[in-house]
Amino acid sequence: MADNNVSMRTPLSRVKGLGASGHGVEHWWLQRLTAAANVPLMIAFVFIVAALAGANFADALALISHPLVAIVLILAVVSVANHMRLGMQVIIEDYVQGSGLRVVAIIANNFYSVAVAIACLYAILKVSLGRILF
Repeated sequence: MADNNVSMRTPLSRVKGLGASGHGVEHWWLQRLTAAANVPLMIAFVFIVAALAGANFADALALISHPLVAIVLILAVVSVANHMRLGMQVIIEDYVQGSGLRVVAIIANNFYSVAVAIACLYAILKVSLGRILF
């Protein structure tokens, strides 16, 4: 009787269950997870920005100093920066030719994403905690 389930994959590849790139679907799931998290966080962000419309500096500081608002902003920064990093990594992997340039671009992408996130987190913490820590 002939084996109708012929595969080009090695036994180790079938056991690990990884795709052709060897990474499985972790990257895909992380990108979808951050996209799903960004929806309510961006809605909350829009409400926060709308609440700041026409407010003076003291009112803006008071709003951003509220712990719930600061936590929502911190979560938004972390989620958006990670989503940005993942999305740009896919673009770099798909369109940058040459493995050396690709590695440099991915490293630059990671550093840029971390720098943006740190700058935003510092600003949020500086405003929300005031002169207590800084």
